[in-house]
Amino acid sequence: MQFAQRLEKIPPYLFAEIERRHHELVAQGIDIINIAKGDPDKPTPAHIIQAMHEAIDDPSTHDYPPYRGTQEFRKATAMWMEYRFGVTGLNPETEVISSIGSKEGIHNTFLGFVEVGDYTLIPDPGYPVYRTSTIFTGGEPYAMPLKAENKFLPDLNAIPKEVAQKAKLLWINYPNNPTGAVATLEFFEELVAFCKQYDILLCHDHAYSEIAYDGYKPPSVLQVPGAKEVAIEFHSLSKSYNMAGWRIGFVVGNATAIKGLGQVKTNIDSGVFKAVQACAIAAYSTDITEIQSRVSVYQKRRDIIVKGLQSLGWCIETPKGSLYVWVPVPQGYSSKEFVTLLLEKCGILVPPGSGYGAAGEGFFRIALTVSSERMDEAIQRMRDAGIRYQC
Repeated sequence: MQFAQRLEKIPPYLFAEIERRHHELVAQGIDIINIAKGDPDKPTPAHIIQAMHEAIDDPSTHDYPPYRGTQEFRKATAMWMEYRFGVTGLNPETEVISSIGSKEGIHNTFLGFVEVGDYTLIPDPGYPVYRTSTIFTGGEPYAMPLKAENKFLPDLNAIPKEVAQKAKLLWINYPNNPTGAVATLEFFEELVAFCKQYDILLCHDHAYSEIAYDGYKPPSVLQVPGAKEVAIEFHSLSKSYNMAGWRIGFVVGNATAIKGLGQVKTNIDSGVFKAVQACAIAAYSTDITEIQSRVSVYQKRRDIIVKGLQSLGWCIETPKGSLYVWVPVPQGYSSKEFVTLLLEKCGILVPPGSGYGAAGEGFFRIALTVSSERMDEAIQRMRDAGIRYQC
């Protein structure tokens, strides 16, 4: 039995490897502080759980769901986009579609629009699925380096004209994974203009839209006038409402792109369980104070990590969004060497920046998904091990 050749071009999924290593060490009796994965550690809110109890007892939820999502879910999603971002006029019939979380929708968008030899413009460092899905579809990933000196925003002027002319998709993700960077509406305007110029589908992975700090509110790319001509936006309830395992999200925006994604999905999956869609509708009505309370927990953890690293010599800025702190490794180490050191000397599990692309070399990522006490302990373990950084 032989794998398809395409698998030879794709490394093992980063977090599958991290999860395997974590289980190995725990089985050996080692106390590991796992701050590798952006998996919310708090339970799904009680009113969403209650909605599931009610929905699952309703026999009408037990049949196959509509491929594009129930009408109720799509209408509620359009209303949420208006309430949250002021994006009006989304047509639930043609500009909204359900997804099985963001990951599925992202991959299927590549299937719908990328052919052999097409370029995809992807952030580097970035969510690994952008690159692997390009390879799966026979496209050519073109990395847009995200550099600290440019506030981890891609430099559109650095993209060669001949690449832009052959590009089908341009991917962005703000608040950003893994850097924690944020983007302004003014930058989104530049992106929309660039994609209109070259007839590129602009794809905004907005998985962290509700995870932001210090009063900051991340914008939607669809707030830009005329954005629907070239843009779609991917949302997930995984981080926003602690529903990571429920696998529910949505894609909104350009009607042609939504139609193409829908055509792929009807041939690959059978939609999202109706009961889960009912729970998503319940999630949209979550009281703002409950969301703020959850975000304040992440903000406290962020502050512990940032201040703790600063006390060890790191010169890092405080991120305004996402679940991550993006940290440079000390001089003399590669990303993999340093995260191995953290694991072996401190029992701290983090991913190397190089796992997110070549431009991620020299960094590692910390996820704010363990308790404040464990965050404090991680910093103390580093201090006890004599780990320092010199700016």
